[in-house]
Amino acid sequence: MARPAPWWRLRLLAELVLSLALVPVPSAWAGQTLRPAERGPPVRLFTEEELARYGGEEEDQPIYLAVKGVVFDVTSGREFYGRGAPYNALAGKDSSRGVAKMSLDPADLTHDTTGLTAKELEALDDVFSKVYKAKYPIVGYTARRILNEDGSPNLDFKPEDQPHFDIKDEF
Repeated sequence: MARPAPWWRLRLLAELVLSLALVPVPSAWAGQTLRPAERGPPVRLFTEEELARYGGEEEDQPIYLAVKGVVFDVTSGREFYGRGAPYNALAGKDSSRGVAKMSLDPADLTHDTTGLTAKELEALDDVFSKVYKAKYPIVGYTARRILNEDGSPNLDFKPEDQPHFDIKDEF
């Protein structure tokens, strides 16, 4: 039997780290009344190749796009993100730079926000919060958000810093 590729093991490790990082710490429960949480679909970790499969080209597939490493299900906006739609270029990838610059130029359809102006970064945060987070469910994160380029864990990843994390929602 063939051995799995080394990146596969790193991906499994990253998913485990993400899962464990999102488990509430028991000491935080003191004095809190636990309530059942409404659970959506499980949050996943997406490689660039996996995310590309959800680019809106297939009618029977959901449409996903990522902004700031957070993957949103934008299927309900198929008229904007589906095949031939005006913003289809953003789908199936992390298009943070394009969102910040309000650009559909292929060179801007990347996660890389290096060199953006303060105004562009502010626009990115604004669209992220007021459009994507407000309208579309979060279905996962890009692997790049919790892994470094070499596949090692990103030690700066903290679940409490994630855009959907609210300690009140954890209880």
